[in-house]
Amino acid sequence: MKTKLLIASLFLSAGLYAQTYQVPVSERDEPMMKGKFEPTWESLKQYQVPEWFRNAKFGIWAHWGPQCVEGSGDWMARSMYIEGSPEYEYHVKHYGHPSEFGFKDVIPLFKAERWDPDKLVAFYKKIGAQYFFVLGNHHDNFDLWDSKYQPWNSINMGPKKNILAGWEKAARKYGLYFGVSLHADHAWTWYEVAQRHDTIGPKKGIPYDGKLTKADGKGKWWEGYDPQDLYAQNHPLSENSWDNGMIHRQWGWENGACPPSQEFATNFYNRTLDVINRYNPDLLYFDVTVLPFYPVSDAGLKIAAHFYNHSMATHNGKLEAVMFGKILNEDQRKALVWDVERGAPNKAIPEPWQSCSCIGGWHYNTSIYENNGYKSASYVVKLLMDIVSKNGNLLLSVPLRADGTFDEKEEKILNEFGAWMDINKEAVYDTRPWKVFGEGPIAEEDIPLNAQGFNEGSYNKADSKEIRFTQKGDVLYATALGWPESHTVIIKSLAAGSELYPEEIHEVTLLGYGKVQAERTAGGLAITLPAEPLNQIAPVFRIR
Repeated sequence: MKTKLLIASLFLSAGLYAQTYQVPVSERDEPMMKGKFEPTWESLKQYQVPEWFRNAKFGIWAHWGPQCVEGSGDWMARSMYIEGSPEYEYHVKHYGHPSEFGFKDVIPLFKAERWDPDKLVAFYKKIGAQYFFVLGNHHDNFDLWDSKYQPWNSINMGPKKNILAGWEKAARKYGLYFGVSLHADHAWTWYEVAQRHDTIGPKKGIPYDGKLTKADGKGKWWEGYDPQDLYAQNHPLSENSWDNGMIHRQWGWENGACPPSQEFATNFYNRTLDVINRYNPDLLYFDVTVLPFYPVSDAGLKIAAHFYNHSMATHNGKLEAVMFGKILNEDQRKALVWDVERGAPNKAIPEPWQSCSCIGGWHYNTSIYENNGYKSASYVVKLLMDIVSKNGNLLLSVPLRADGTFDEKEEKILNEFGAWMDINKEAVYDTRPWKVFGEGPIAEEDIPLNAQGFNEGSYNKADSKEIRFTQKGDVLYATALGWPESHTVIIKSLAAGSELYPEEIHEVTLLGYGKVQAERTAGGLAITLPAEPLNQIAPVFRIR
């Protein structure tokens, strides 16, 4: 009897520490590298963010692939299957009905004929980027490298180029840390709209191309390729799939999404390890809640363990890798770097984190160009300095057209931003948060995050009353998020007798100008600015 109780006790104890998953991935083709890290949260909590990432502060992202062809914006490959949507209407008018001309047929039109990665990355370096991200695949499930596990890739069709390899070579040449973002794990549910059909009109009831198979390709341009390798729609629809908003509620796999097959989850795992093993990225980004396929699969945990162990093996035992996750709890933030999409927490965060944002839409959008919808250089600086003051980095996406170029409006904004960075970069790179991240009406407001972020609009109207602090050694930097019409900036946190800064202030320098007059009063440190602003963005002060 005692023996049975002991066995039962051991079994129960094991159950507390062992995790079973609904969709375990296979390591047959891509074994997870063994090492210090194991695919458990307890093991991954040993992770320490590398110093280079803490110092870098600013990265550029080329969020670019075949969805840029039509210029109708992000998620185009999904929206073209949503009857009546602007993307659907544009696609039908210019390319054909999705029962006859689906996204698979858009891919050959992605030529990248003017793409010059060397020129682009050199420019990104010039304007201040310290790391550079590329799109490895998006939710459209198309791989932008010579993929071993996805025949729908940029070598076999479209540009007939290894996009990822070209970007990686340029990033290494210019000394930028290299990141890859991989989004294809959600193709399973994201493409469910391709199983639909029109509900009205002359094409009513005719299925879109989402269920086509290899056998249907005889005599077509895609003969020999299986559309299911791209669309992944040989499965039942998720709960309420015809409700277009369900995709957001089901971004977490446990909320009614049709469970992914082991074959699909393993394929994504294999493709990700293929990228890690062959291109040695410094950073990995996934557009997911926590980790790919979490919590129904161990795929994400195994990718993280492999990535960290691989980094240590290639850096003489030193961990230099950075892997991001969204909507992380406090424990998960010890294992991964928290990414906040288009937003920021309104407080400083102990662990380094990142905000990912975009100068316009994620994929190139002609209407944003035509309607002057890009963020200004001033807006980008406001985001950057707010984020850095809170211990974060900004990853800024610059949408490229299908040919591989950005437009003249984007170029103007980036040049203005780069000119500001050239003068004020010492207040950005290698800095750490101060005792308080900032002051001002916005700093004092409670601005909640919405899901994975989406609160950056709150910072657009920040002006000279908003101050953000950074520090480096014994130097304090204060950035006013605008130029005051009064030519005077008042920093309340540095008032006479302030407990935040009890030391004497001997010198205040306006970066790019020189010493300026400053008087410390009970109301704050009053700094007098030159009659003409140095730029149209923001003044930065070095305080000793």
